[in-house]
Amino acid sequence: MQTAIDYQQLVTAIGDAVVISGADGNITLWNPAAERMFGFTEKEALGKSLDVIIPERLRGRHWDGYHKTMSTGQTRYGNDVLRVPAIHKDGRALSIAFTVALLYSPEKALTGIVAVIRDETSRFQEERNLRKRLAELEAQAPAGA
Repeated sequence: MQTAIDYQQLVTAIGDAVVISGADGNITLWNPAAERMFGFTEKEALGKSLDVIIPERLRGRHWDGYHKTMSTGQTRYGNDVLRVPAIHKDGRALSIAFTVALLYSPEKALTGIVAVIRDETSRFQEERNLRKRLAELEAQAPAGA
């Protein structure tokens, strides 16, 4: 026998950040993992623009894509995992990976976008350090070795 899923409990308990934004790009859902990841409380985030977590240099490109998605009802990302920079409330840089899905009203009107986000800052830094070390070792290797 299948029991009903308590979606509020699921969104609250999940370890990844779940952020929903409306057609206008303002945050309508901000779970506890998003609070831990980005530093903003739910009260601080709700109703605010996604700009609170998007680095200033990337905002133009983000909003071009966001508005295009809202007007066409299509995203070119589908099930792809996107890896982009983000910012914490305290201003430090984050590296995040996320997937997006489009949300619709019962009348099939596009109402917003949900992103499920994971903080990959430490993994990204480790990979960058490994690439740097590899480049240093390759530079030290004798030619033709």
